Amino acid sequence: MAAPNHTARQNINPLPEPPPVSIAMARAHRRYWRFNLWLIAALMAIGFVVSFVVPVAAGQLAGVRFAGFSLPFYMGAQGAILVYLVLIAVYIVLMQRADRVLQAAREADIASGES
Repeated sequence: MAAPNHTARQNINPLPEPPPVSIAMARAHRRYWRFNLWLIAALMAIGFVVSFVVPVAAGQLAGVRFAGFSLPFYMGAQGAILVYLVLIAVYIVLMQRADRVLQAAREADIASGES
């Protein structure tokens, strides 16, 4: 038995319209998300280097010493985990700052709308 052919029909429960946003808030949101995407890309690139480039280049990096150990051994044993923890901490700190900037822009937008 063939599936019934449905034609375009009206949505019973249409999605609500988003609230109006000022141009200043739209710009603030755009800056916030652009920064967020840039930060994620940069931190993921660092994570990629630690996860894949250091192990692939282990032969060439064997002569490099860090904390008394060869760099590939140190990164494999504990360095990579420490780098990941630092990346998480950097993301948290920078996004909290970005959240405060966005909140200040929102409060300024609300204050300018009241006057």
